[in-house]
Amino acid sequence: MLVSQLVFVALLVGTEAFFTALAALNLRHAERTVSEEREWLRDRLGVEEPQELLDYNRLGTALGQLQTWVTLLVVLLVLYSGVYADAVAALEATGWPLVVRGAVFVLGAAIALQTIALPFDVVDTFVVESQFGFNQQTLTLWLRDLVVSLVVLVALGGVLAAALFAAIDAIGGLWWVAAWLLFVAFALVMQVLYPRVIAPLFNDFEPIEGGDLADAVSDVFDRAGFTCSQLYEMDASRRSSHSNAYFTGFGATKRVVLFDTLIEQLSVPSLQAVLAHELAHYKRGHVWKQLAAGTVQIGVLLFGAALLVEATWLYDMFGIAGEPIYAGLGVAALLLEPVARLSAPLSNRLSLAHEREADAFAVEVIEADAMVEALCDLTGENLSNPFPHPLYATFHYDHPPIPDRIKHIRETAGKSEQTAQV
Repeated sequence: MLVSQLVFVALLVGTEAFFTALAALNLRHAERTVSEEREWLRDRLGVEEPQELLDYNRLGTALGQLQTWVTLLVVLLVLYSGVYADAVAALEATGWPLVVRGAVFVLGAAIALQTIALPFDVVDTFVVESQFGFNQQTLTLWLRDLVVSLVVLVALGGVLAAALFAAIDAIGGLWWVAAWLLFVAFALVMQVLYPRVIAPLFNDFEPIEGGDLADAVSDVFDRAGFTCSQLYEMDASRRSSHSNAYFTGFGATKRVVLFDTLIEQLSVPSLQAVLAHELAHYKRGHVWKQLAAGTVQIGVLLFGAALLVEATWLYDMFGIAGEPIYAGLGVAALLLEPVARLSAPLSNRLSLAHEREADAFAVEVIEADAMVEALCDLTGENLSNPFPHPLYATFHYDHPPIPDRIKHIRETAGKSEQTAQV
């Protein structure tokens, strides 16, 4: 028993210590590299004050690490103080069906974790983001988003949890297969549900019809051989000055969304390059490949969870009576999280390949200079760290660092020019 508990704590604390060390290593690397590349930052990214970029990343990292360690400490206290076992015992005493008990447990845990995160979100939004000029939202809007998010969490989380425990109740040991299929179905449904039902709860989406922007977008669509009648501008500036764009959906439901901040910050050619990059993810099948990879990963984790919840020691470690499966799943999730985090380089490797392929596609559609300009402008505007430590990037970056992307774009453009000349 003692050995199991020591291994459990060592795995959770050791994993967190490893990622904290990575974060510290990354900050030191950034400080050294930024000092050496001040001229490049000013000329290419438009960052006149490199210290501001370092301060923003330093504060964000420190806050994120503090939140992670506080959350881990609270989780361990709940487990080893007996609070976890007492909560499970109280839930078991209700006599409710497994579907109800399981759903209540999952939602309770999710809300508890959200509650722990709240003060950190407040500091991040109204201190860190405000200090560097990114935050645009009022406290009223923040509170509204909080309430709406909670409602969405309860609605979607409740349905998924109920479906999961219904499968466990009906199938028994093969529940993880049903959960796997449930994940795939949910991922597909969200491709349609999120942009049309959930996202509009938080932002307004205006169709882009007519004008120079619509003409520029149509031009990219034509060059890329892409058809899509659903092009929207999202009012991201209500909350933040950070900028982005995304593509979602499939078939007749696909849509392209541009942040209004992106439209404001970039020139038309750069905007076209960003759009071409996003379209590449659809044209090259990246959306489906990522879904397939995610399906494999979640399948492995669910199989691991199915094995763990059958182990008596999992419940004995924390004095959980009766071995209810939902309580075992809670502990199993904690054990499997380090596995998922430490295997991140595998999923990142696939994403990195897709991002390079999307950049190459954008260069075929739009001039390389426009893509480079877009990357530089976005990095500078968002105060992103362009010089991550290689080991940190391996675990955290699913996009290549900006200098690497620029180099790859230039090489791709050079090869295209040579091919054209031949």
